[in-house]
Amino acid sequence: MAKILMVEDNEDLACNVQTWLQSEHHVTEVVNDGKVAMDHLNTYAYDVIILDWDLPGMSGIEILQAFRGKGGSTPIIMLTGKARLQDKELSFEKGADDYLTKPFEVRELSARIKALLRRPTVMIGNTLKVGNIELDPTAHKAKRGDEQIDLLPKEFALLEFFMRNTGQIFSPETILDRVWQSESESSIETVYTYVKRLRSKIDTDKKNSLIKTVYGVGYRMEA
Repeated sequence: MAKILMVEDNEDLACNVQTWLQSEHHVTEVVNDGKVAMDHLNTYAYDVIILDWDLPGMSGIEILQAFRGKGGSTPIIMLTGKARLQDKELSFEKGADDYLTKPFEVRELSARIKALLRRPTVMIGNTLKVGNIELDPTAHKAKRGDEQIDLLPKEFALLEFFMRNTGQIFSPETILDRVWQSESESSIETVYTYVKRLRSKIDTDKKNSLIKTVYGVGYRMEA
């Protein structure tokens, strides 16, 4: 699971990509105006940004330059009809991580997103592993040892988020921002509830949970 922002003014294309990525369990948000996209990037955190070049309000290359100029490090895929070598060079110069020319196969876009999200230090093949918990984001399956764990979609998303960020402390507000839709009506109470439910499904030792509470700060996953 990743939280993805797609900035694309072709509504049909954006809808098709969003539908595909959501079927792969990504939280996918779409905006079709450059200035609105910049507002989102200044307000919310994302795992991947898919960015068109020609946009109303502010061009994709301007967004890329401004975002990197402010220290933004989120991986960015330029998804554009500009196929000239000099356009690709400019994009990489300004900080793009990948470049895909339209028309394209949505499966190729999906594969590139997976490549950007891959963290070899916590991946064994396509599987994330922390302690006795294994999670396969592609097959959307989780196991505790040899036992299959039945997780609701948001529980799965929360577990994947923790497993991709082991050792890092996140406040409930940050977790809400990263795992739920940016404009969701969910509250930090929702985070508390889901962490409690997730613990009940993944922990064998209730007194020594994989998801640690850092009192006054938030949560951290440890092996």
